Amino acid sequence: MKIKFSKIEIRDLAKAWIAISIAFAIVLSGEILGVNFLVNILVAAITVGTGFLFHELGHKFVAQKYGCYAEFRADNYMLFLAIILAVILKVIFIAPGAVMIAGRVSKKRNGLISLAGPAVNIVFAVLFLIASFFVSGGFLSRIVDFGFVINALLAAFNLIPVWVLDGKKIWNWNRFVWFISFSISVILMVISYKYFIPTLF
Repeated sequence: MKIKFSKIEIRDLAKAWIAISIAFAIVLSGEILGVNFLVNILVAAITVGTGFLFHELGHKFVAQKYGCYAEFRADNYMLFLAIILAVILKVIFIAPGAVMIAGRVSKKRNGLISLAGPAVNIVFAVLFLIASFFVSGGFLSRIVDFGFVINALLAAFNLIPVWVLDGKKIWNWNRFVWFISFSISVILMVISYKYFIPTLF
């Protein structure tokens, strides 16, 4: 099945990707200019950016598979806030936007659409984790380690069953599926906190 994109959606995805990468790089570097900042923009674009992008595309693909209208829309205010918080408080707070879905879906289909995003992050996290056993030191190792941590974090956070997060919709559909997916994400997060985060920050 071919995924359909509009020009507005591509623009919003690119805008969110760039803003996320800049905010993350500012916090990592502690500055806005310099070689270290430029390197961290690249690291963030490859890890945080792709984690975010494919998370949203997971939602979009499954929603369109069920015949729904599904397009990502950036939240300009939240993107601006993310950069401001990174500059002033050196804090990462990212809510770049969401896939807007229109169409009739059952509770099950809504749960599956919601599960698709975190599931992508779980798969990415596992792939990065496996890659970490074969890469040691240097820029590539930094990419792999950040890729694992970020995707583990994105999966765990989005699977929290509250508010408008994916976890709430999955919980409402099937609590067993939610428990399994959330448990996997928590295991990945524990690994990241114990073995990866201490060496990255």
